[in-house]
Amino acid sequence: MVGAGTDKSKKNLSGGPAIVLVRPQLAVNIGMCARAMANFGLSDLRLVAPKEGWPRTGAYRKGAYAAAAGATYLLEQAKVYESTRAAIEDLTFVYAATARGRGQMKPVVLPAHAMPETAQRFIHGEKHGVLFGPERTGLDNDDVALADAILTFPVNPAYASLNLAQAVLLTGYEWFRAAHGDTPPFDVETRSPPATREMTLAFFDFLEKELDQRGFFRPLTKKPVMARNLRNMFHRMTLTEQDVRTLWGLVVRLVEGPRRDPKKQSRKKTVEPTSSQ
Repeated sequence: MVGAGTDKSKKNLSGGPAIVLVRPQLAVNIGMCARAMANFGLSDLRLVAPKEGWPRTGAYRKGAYAAAAGATYLLEQAKVYESTRAAIEDLTFVYAATARGRGQMKPVVLPAHAMPETAQRFIHGEKHGVLFGPERTGLDNDDVALADAILTFPVNPAYASLNLAQAVLLTGYEWFRAAHGDTPPFDVETRSPPATREMTLAFFDFLEKELDQRGFFRPLTKKPVMARNLRNMFHRMTLTEQDVRTLWGLVVRLVEGPRRDPKKQSRKKTVEPTSSQ
């Protein structure tokens, strides 16, 4: 299954810190991590002693690939290691993602602070990585001891446990913001220019005239205030020319009623019997 936002005609970003999944237990979580990585342009997936091996076959493989939702290329190029130490030997700086302090006197940072630093060092050729532990227990103390700093997340202290893929997603999001900016990937498509003041005032005159004829402004002493409120309401909408034309046509139809279909009228005339003399 490929997500609706997938567009293979656009540039696929890559790079970023290595995502190191230490002893992952569920194939579906590995697939979901791959999807999270693809969302934010991360491409270095490393697996340390995954349960039941890798690459998986049968139902395990099917579950991982389905959860990846189109990011299967990351699963296919994932590197597998027997130990955490082997997985990080080529890295210059390593974070250990954990919800607990561990008492190891390491710097504790949030992804929002860690990833900008990683992005800057990445430009100068350094290689960083983030360790994520098994789903049930998280990283053990020996794994954390291999890291330079602890990466943690600002969460509800009474429920600090994150799903593995959620932790990767939050880290990837902050990486993308730091490395590629945080401007929206698309903007509103403008199909009609803003309405001129002459156009909007003409519409207001027309609307107020029709409302006045139908007794909307009651009591009459409140008409000036009610009219100003109406105009301010429309001004807050920042109307386009098309907006004004549409609103004008809407009021016309409410006043005049349904349009008559000329085809139906002509058919009706042709079947009317002629009056007898």
